[in-house]
Amino acid sequence: MIEALSVGSAPDRQKLAVHTMTTKPWKLETAVREYAARNVQGISIWVEALEGYSNATVRRIVSDHGLEVPALVRGGFFCDESASVRQQKIDRNRQLIETAAEIEADMLVLVVGAIPQVSLDVQRGWASDGIAALLDLAASTGVKLAIEPLHPMYAGDKSCINRISEANAICDRLAHPLLGVAVDVYHVWWDPDLQEQIAQLGKQNRLFGFHLCDWRVPTRDLLTDRALMGEGCVDIRSIRASVEAAGFDGWNEVEIFSEDYWGSDQGDFLDRIVGSYMTCA
Repeated sequence: MIEALSVGSAPDRQKLAVHTMTTKPWKLETAVREYAARNVQGISIWVEALEGYSNATVRRIVSDHGLEVPALVRGGFFCDESASVRQQKIDRNRQLIETAAEIEADMLVLVVGAIPQVSLDVQRGWASDGIAALLDLAASTGVKLAIEPLHPMYAGDKSCINRISEANAICDRLAHPLLGVAVDVYHVWWDPDLQEQIAQLGKQNRLFGFHLCDWRVPTRDLLTDRALMGEGCVDIRSIRASVEAAGFDGWNEVEIFSEDYWGSDQGDFLDRIVGSYMTCA
């Protein structure tokens, strides 16, 4: 039986990180400057935010403001019926691992991909094979690989990995210390086995990342209507208690896709993120 967890403690302010996609309208240097001004010490950088910058420039901008990079987001997308296309996707991920190393990101987050009308089991095999092909480079660079399960609503076209247990099965098969799982509350909050699955990741030292937002009710768009922490139905504090009980002491990364918030004043939005993190996360 799983013991009851204490969910009353506030999160560690020093472990707050924000994904650049959360403040999508800002260019990278603006995001870095504004995060640092609010004592947000971690910035997880989306690949799209790198456009127009050399990796050396990205590293300089981030380090000049005293920030750390929990993750480069996102690699993966291994699934295709064509073996040659799958190889191209592996090659692309190798490039992303090298980029992660050059910008000193701790990990590359992997959204494994999916295509319609192919068995999910077959596609999980493709994903596992694709990840296996990356492990030597991960080892030589020291970049972790974090499989991120996505909500089942994305099983048709974005991810054939929808539960932590499915991600962990790939980790079991490949058994590499730099391969683990990123847990995003938006994608896993519904799972009745969530607490047990998180505990299992902790026992195996595979809990690499923890992403925060909330599930709006009603949800108006399944991709771009995520809510700020405390605005939806996710028991975020309980999930955070589970990951901390499992031994996780890394960054709490805020990742919100929201057309509403992207259309708002990003400075005000970032202030709200900091406030909601301290009161609701």
